[in-house]
Amino acid sequence: MFDLVLARLPELIIVIYALSILLYFIDFVDHNRKANIFAFRLLLIVWAFQTIFLFMYMLNTGRFPVLTLFEGLYFYTWVLITISLFIHHIFKVDFTVFFINLIGFCFMAIHAFAPIQRSFVTAEQLMSELLLIHITIAILSYGAFSASFVFSSLYLFQFKLLKEKRWKKKLWRLADLAKLEKASFVLNTIGFPMLLLSLILGLRWAVIKLPVFHWYDPKIIGSFFLLIIYGFLLYAFVKRVIFGRKLALWNTMAFLFVLVNFFLISRISKFHFWFS
Repeated sequence: MFDLVLARLPELIIVIYALSILLYFIDFVDHNRKANIFAFRLLLIVWAFQTIFLFMYMLNTGRFPVLTLFEGLYFYTWVLITISLFIHHIFKVDFTVFFINLIGFCFMAIHAFAPIQRSFVTAEQLMSELLLIHITIAILSYGAFSASFVFSSLYLFQFKLLKEKRWKKKLWRLADLAKLEKASFVLNTIGFPMLLLSLILGLRWAVIKLPVFHWYDPKIIGSFFLLIIYGFLLYAFVKRVIFGRKLALWNTMAFLFVLVNFFLISRISKFHFWFS
């Protein structure tokens, strides 16, 4: 029974998710508040379904679902939706929810239509509270960086409109440049220490559990490089070494490396084999 629900629920969620994205796009193009409200309600339904699924999955497997690709993509999408709902109430930037969930929908589609890649044997071999905390915090940090990327993208979009003196009604729904830059900084401030803690816990787990541990593993190098990049972005914002459009461009490029580290580098790592 659970396997049947497991097979059908992602498909139902992605249909509702697609309708929500479609309505958000209608609002984006035509400033349709009714579409915006209905899209937000559908998004709440998607979040509720995903939350129920996560709890059902935990009850069935007896563990927190982050140890395989099948689980990791789903949890990452749930994190993005949760962040977008939180931002909707805190920052009041209408288009942020749309763009964050556009990213979330892409990952949800990959999860829903790809062959199920659950390896319970591998998961059991990896099982430990330390590893669970490490992976969970890492995914949460990636969620914060994803939302920060969206704010920087909106900053660049608004900057372009202002520079070209295109005074459209969309401009007034993006929030001012200072607010977008500040929101991006706040999210990076949240994501950076979470990534740092995740790396510390991950290294501790590897030293304890792995028979052979190489410090020069591509995933370790990539994660520390990512930490350096976001550390520099925080320093640049605080000291105003880089600011405005240039800082937003750096932040968007940093997110591209987040994706590279999450997908590509994990595949060539010698012990991050939950992506295989």
